[in-house]
Amino acid sequence: MHTLLPVLFALGAALSNAFATVLQRKAALDVPRSQGLRAGLMLDLLRRPVWLAGMAAVVVAGVCQAVALGTGPLTIVQPLFVLELPLALILATWLLHGSLPRGGWVALAAVVVGLGIALGAASPSGNRTDVPAERWAVALPVCAAVVLALAAAALRRPEGRARAACLGTATAVSYAVTAALMKEAVHILDDHGLGAFLTAWQTYAFAATGVAAIFLLEHAMQAGPLVASQPALTLGDAAVSLCLGILLFEEHVRTGWWLLPEAAGVALVVAGVLALARMPLARALAASDERGAAVP
Repeated sequence: MHTLLPVLFALGAALSNAFATVLQRKAALDVPRSQGLRAGLMLDLLRRPVWLAGMAAVVVAGVCQAVALGTGPLTIVQPLFVLELPLALILATWLLHGSLPRGGWVALAAVVVGLGIALGAASPSGNRTDVPAERWAVALPVCAAVVLALAAAALRRPEGRARAACLGTATAVSYAVTAALMKEAVHILDDHGLGAFLTAWQTYAFAATGVAAIFLLEHAMQAGPLVASQPALTLGDAAVSLCLGILLFEEHVRTGWWLLPEAAGVALVVAGVLALARMPLARALAASDERGAAVP
């Protein structure tokens, strides 16, 4: 299966999301902090031009992601979004006139190399264009229950690592479900035209879950340090997407002895993401001591 097109568009989506991450984190720290899930947070953010610029980048990312999902497996496209954090930090060094230490570049290389090893060993394949309704009937309620449980757990905790991790993981599940729904909606558009796309429940479902993911993301940004929320978001999205790709779209990854290099690649990615999330520049994007941010 030709994978160049989905890979290129997935990388474009990751880059656009990285722009959005930097801009949205900057905006989220300039609005009143929330003790709970406050709907007014979105109204506050809508008044910030930098947040609107971030949302424009989200739109570009969404278009790139739709093309990638329409032409390639979920199990290839979504894991590439792991690159969002390294790209966001590189962009932040430019926008904030900062710099990454040598250890940061080593961690960045670990993420890139580890992702390449994991995807190369797994060699995801399959690109089913429709999902039986009974599979959605199981997957959607399960994912919704997980998101609600994580959000409830976050609300029972004060600002800090645990709360940020719960909300980051809830956001990851929401993003993975959005991608799965978008994938089928894009295939409906491609196979049956605009009319079928506009009347398909998947179209409105992925729009709703996407809005929910953004809502959770904004609160995750304020809930605690990046070292807690970003790894949960980055790694959780890839892991849940892998499961959904296999269970819903019948995609395949290699097993047997291939699990060894896959595990090694994943270990490099996890180590790199955790190290990057601890970088001072990364923490500056998520919290500000001068503004009374959450204590790690």
